[in-house]
Amino acid sequence: MTAEPTVVPASEGDARRVVLSVEGLSVEYRTRSKDQKGKVVARAVDGVDLQVHAGETLAIVGESGSGKTSIANAVMRLVDSSGGRIVFDGVDLVRLKGRALRAIRPRLQMIFQDPFESLDPRLTVLDTVMEPLVINNIGGSAEERRQLALRALQNAGLTPPERIAKRYTYELSGGQRQRVAIASAMILEPSLVVADEPVSMLDVSLRAGILRLMADMRDRVGVAYLFITHDLSLAWMFADRIAVVYLGRVIEEGSPVELIGSPRHPYTRALVSVIPVPETVDAGDRTVLTGEIPNPTAIPPGCRFHPRCPLYRELGEPARCTSDDPALHELAAREGDDVPHRVACHFADDVPSTAAPTGSS
Repeated sequence: MTAEPTVVPASEGDARRVVLSVEGLSVEYRTRSKDQKGKVVARAVDGVDLQVHAGETLAIVGESGSGKTSIANAVMRLVDSSGGRIVFDGVDLVRLKGRALRAIRPRLQMIFQDPFESLDPRLTVLDTVMEPLVINNIGGSAEERRQLALRALQNAGLTPPERIAKRYTYELSGGQRQRVAIASAMILEPSLVVADEPVSMLDVSLRAGILRLMADMRDRVGVAYLFITHDLSLAWMFADRIAVVYLGRVIEEGSPVELIGSPRHPYTRALVSVIPVPETVDAGDRTVLTGEIPNPTAIPPGCRFHPRCPLYRELGEPARCTSDDPALHELAAREGDDVPHRVACHFADDVPSTAAPTGSS
């Protein structure tokens, strides 16, 4: 039986409409143990809370294995969550199945990392961009759908659209392919687009153009982005807010200016210190973390970052770091910054409030 949508009323007095609210999200995968005698649980996402407002870009940043893509896939319902809620436009997606889930998908779209893999080489560009209209029965005729697709290509910077539309996606450059993927996602006029590393497969020379296109669409139609990236400097330039994740948990969140300028979690501080600005930062200012992210089947007790934490060692390895799991708490806001700055560290007050120099923007 298909579950009915669970409508969650918006909070009264909200200055901006909340498009997406992730509450206590958990995603677990079962995998074979090393001895192959049984299965163990890998907690890829372990109690994540996030909000995205209309017209806003929230960047989720972290190393490979931090859980970024699992968060994105859970929001898109490409993987099932094992706990928590994913409230999109007032509807809890976790409870949706079948027809009810299909009905909401046009307003929730995704741009994948690799345009070489995400587009069907057997389809022309026109058929690729028209496909979402056909699937969702939008447009009264084939000609109306064609005109909508041509307009989407024009909006994505693929000109002249009539000529581009006749080509196959394998005949296009990487940047053009990603523009086709963006046109295909935006043609349905979604409220939220989940962008999973949308420029990481492109040459540096092409990235700025794709990001400008996405920013223009955000400003023009009010779409919100959940922007997944491993590149903190990219998030700094593109996002309205940044959430840093480590081993399936948000460990710091704030505005780009506050989080990059005054990172308070030792992990964020290490990431900021290696942002490449060679003209101002000397090698002595960099914090190079040792080791790798622990296996999500064996998350360390207490603070999950403590085995790699330079502050933990500097403070003489406090017992609290190995016994108590720190929760996100809000720091005092700096004057002029209305975005809450939250951090999950027992000793955030012992981290200097000024980061290593990051160069001029």
